[in-house]
Amino acid sequence: MKDSYDILVVGGGPAGAVAARTAAEAGLSVLLVEKRSAVGVPVRSGESIGKDELLEFIEAEQRFIKAEIDSSVLIGPDSSKKTIHDGETIILDRKIFDRELIWRAAEAGAEIQVHARASAPIMEGEKVCGAVIEQHGKRYEVRAKIVIAADGIESKFAKWAGIDTTIPLDGIKSCAQYLVNDIDIDEKEMQFYISPEDAPGGHLWIFPKGKRSANIGVGILGTESADGKRACDYLNHFVEKNYPNGKITERSVGGVPVCKPLKETAADGILIVGDAARLSNPVTGHGIYNAMFTGRLAAEAAVSAVKNGNTSKEFLMAYDRAWRESDMGKEHERNCLVKENMA
Repeated sequence: MKDSYDILVVGGGPAGAVAARTAAEAGLSVLLVEKRSAVGVPVRSGESIGKDELLEFIEAEQRFIKAEIDSSVLIGPDSSKKTIHDGETIILDRKIFDRELIWRAAEAGAEIQVHARASAPIMEGEKVCGAVIEQHGKRYEVRAKIVIAADGIESKFAKWAGIDTTIPLDGIKSCAQYLVNDIDIDEKEMQFYISPEDAPGGHLWIFPKGKRSANIGVGILGTESADGKRACDYLNHFVEKNYPNGKITERSVGGVPVCKPLKETAADGILIVGDAARLSNPVTGHGIYNAMFTGRLAAEAAVSAVKNGNTSKEFLMAYDRAWRESDMGKEHERNCLVKENMA
């Protein structure tokens, strides 16, 4: 690990990996740090993405594709069903997929450091100029012309840099998911249960992951979570009722932002992407595409800033405007309105 880089990326998920790769391919020196000891775990995702969305960033390879879905079924409180055919959806194996994205970044020239936590920003006045990195009991001061915060829903780095990243309780979904095996499912069909009995303020999903295997998860609004009524409680009830003989081989819990995005996703020396910018779909919670899309846009803005010798907020706000004016940004805004109308 050197003491300075053009770009420091905090977080090794899809947003960070695509950002690192994009900046490195443009010839910049890039360091990506991931706090966990391995990329891609634990899996805190339903692992779905549209096939066309995937192909914007990487070719589809069977080794990280678990299922190819051609329909979605919405199941209402009265058990009524509506089937939607809206393009092919891919169910990923995030353990393999995330690592492939990181490997692509490394092949482009980015330096990757795992088990490396960005514990504090280096500030000069209000400008971010790098970060303190803790790894294996040692502390390093790493300076960077721009930091890209891709550290997920917690978004601690941006908060430490003085940016308000607070999520209201009704703007977060508390989620739990099991990988359940040895169950009867339609391998080509995703299911969404929209019912206050199954998931108050949210929904429950079944995403096939191959033969007799599926991600089964639930997300409930933070305001609905209470003792005995947590996401895992609703999920346990559903699985015990509908798949009593299923074999649970993985369990994961986490949160998903379903609120409006940050008011500004750029400041002096810093850009904020993906879940850290609150850019998961506020209706479905899906966020892989939005993460990669904003990761790429941020890196492109960072490359321009470094090459122009201007890393000010004023210059970097071009990134903020770009994603808001994009199809992704406009769709996110529409979905925010849908969520508000559903409340």
